[in-house]
Amino acid sequence: MSPSETDRPATVDATGLRELIDSGHAPRLLDVRTPAEFETSHIPGSYNVPLDLLKEHREELRRHLDEDVVLICRSGARATQAEQTLAGVGLPKLKVLDGGILAWQAANAPIRQGTPRWDLERQVRLVAGSIVLVSILGSVFVPQLKWVAGLIGAGLTVAAVTNTCAMGMVLGKLPYNRGATCDLDTIVGQLRDSTGERA
Repeated sequence: MSPSETDRPATVDATGLRELIDSGHAPRLLDVRTPAEFETSHIPGSYNVPLDLLKEHREELRRHLDEDVVLICRSGARATQAEQTLAGVGLPKLKVLDGGILAWQAANAPIRQGTPRWDLERQVRLVAGSIVLVSILGSVFVPQLKWVAGLIGAGLTVAAVTNTCAMGMVLGKLPYNRGATCDLDTIVGQLRDSTGERA
């Protein structure tokens, strides 16, 4: 087995996860998208633990996650980062939902809908595209502005190669993408209350 194959997280597809949930042996579902994305739509019974909060408080969260865990995001990229973070603190039995919430919705699996908002990836495309457009148009008057477009292009290239996105992390901190219950104490309280009603 090549090193790249051993670095890949274990995955579960939408059908397999649905069967686990329906069988009564549901794993703990952690949705690592922003609170706004989570409020727009999420798998019933999942907990919202945004990726930046998970990375910052992984040790604390580790103490409340000892069973099977499935990590969820839009398409799988952020969930893979979350898997690497939690695996680094010794959490066993981690899986990533293959294809993320998009695959779950495509499989017509149960989803809880809320107020529609733009997902983080769409916001990044809007902001990056707008900066490039404005800098190219502005370079007619101030030629040095063309370098701003070049920097954005370089940033998007690095984001693709490293499977991370600095612009996405910054946008995720904006009030539009934050929710009222997006704090460590609330999340830990929800995780502790295994007998309570899930979100």
